[in-house]
Amino acid sequence: MEKILDRFLRYVSIDTQSNEDSESQPSTSKQLNLLGMLRDELLALGVDATLDDYGYVMASIPASPGVEAPKLGFIAHVDTAPDASGKDIKPQIIANYDGSDIPLRGVPGLFLRPSEFPEMLAHKGETLITTDGTTLLGADDKAGVAEIMYAVQYIVEHPEFRHGEIKIGFTPDEEIGRGVVKFDVEKFGADYAYTMDGGDVGELEFENFNAASAKIRVQGCNVHPGYAKGKMKNALRIVEEFDSLLPVEQKPEYTEGYEGFFHLIAMQGSVEEASSTYIIRDHDMALYEARKAEVRRIADFLNGKYGEGTVTAEVKHQYYNMRTQVEPHYHIVEKAVKAMEMAGVEPRIQPIRGGTDGANLSFKGLPCPNIFAGGLNFHGKMEFVPLESMEKASRVILNLITLFAAE
Repeated sequence: MEKILDRFLRYVSIDTQSNEDSESQPSTSKQLNLLGMLRDELLALGVDATLDDYGYVMASIPASPGVEAPKLGFIAHVDTAPDASGKDIKPQIIANYDGSDIPLRGVPGLFLRPSEFPEMLAHKGETLITTDGTTLLGADDKAGVAEIMYAVQYIVEHPEFRHGEIKIGFTPDEEIGRGVVKFDVEKFGADYAYTMDGGDVGELEFENFNAASAKIRVQGCNVHPGYAKGKMKNALRIVEEFDSLLPVEQKPEYTEGYEGFFHLIAMQGSVEEASSTYIIRDHDMALYEARKAEVRRIADFLNGKYGEGTVTAEVKHQYYNMRTQVEPHYHIVEKAVKAMEMAGVEPRIQPIRGGTDGANLSFKGLPCPNIFAGGLNFHGKMEFVPLESMEKASRVILNLITLFAAE
């Protein structure tokens, strides 16, 4: 079998960054480079696979003779986050990690330090794959892609491995909240599925944030600063004022667990025009709606202060908390717990402080908990993934297949 590390390195070498400002599906055509490769690799393994116009790879492995079991799906996304570059990724491989600081050699003086990221120490003695400090790594979610493909290869090359019908899905645009907007659940054909899109080893999630985005636009009025009194409206200052009116303690850097937040992710402009972009998150539906209302209330307040039409707030829903859809099928969570224990992994059921394709899929009628892919520090240059965590995730996939086939 091809090593899982070789697969992962091949996949991260392809730039697949998505673009939230694009209206196309997928949002960037370069995602199709990896999606096409995955379709071709599946076909080369003898697995029936297709890639449609929307960028969805779907594949199916028939059940072993005599096995009647629920049709089980495994899903991962190929895009990387817009937060940091995903082009020309140069991974560093640190074998037998000794617990020391890791220099990210693409940026002199930049280190991945256990003093800042103590979770590194839980992986002493393992092989860590890091960035070189100039890009993100792409373990979110190419680790999940590699884990699924490794499991597929095992199934194909071990005909004695008994299994029900297996469905494989690879999607674009998860990072911008549009990953499964046009995903045909009926065509996919699974009864239950799992996204391999979680973080550190052992994570298991079946509830996530309710999520929205907010685009704030400010129309200012620019006049010569020497004659600006009573006339100038500095759009940059108003964007700044908007942010100052949001609760300081409700920002990502001050929240944890079930606590929601307002997160400023971009700001740009000039005196004449300026804008800012937020993501809004909360597990509780009432609090989620209150957060969206607060954004609109602040916009109304600033319009009252500076004149109607100065501030516009465009709030867009992205996804809902999938707990209500998964909990009635809790046995699929219990099976994931058992599959981890069989792989020597201690399960940790926790809420996702984010979202996955599984959230929207669950609301489309496909209950879809989320399983660890092994990576940490997603969306930035400090991202890394232990090789052993990817190997364990792939083993969890195979264990799940075995548990369902035994029903």
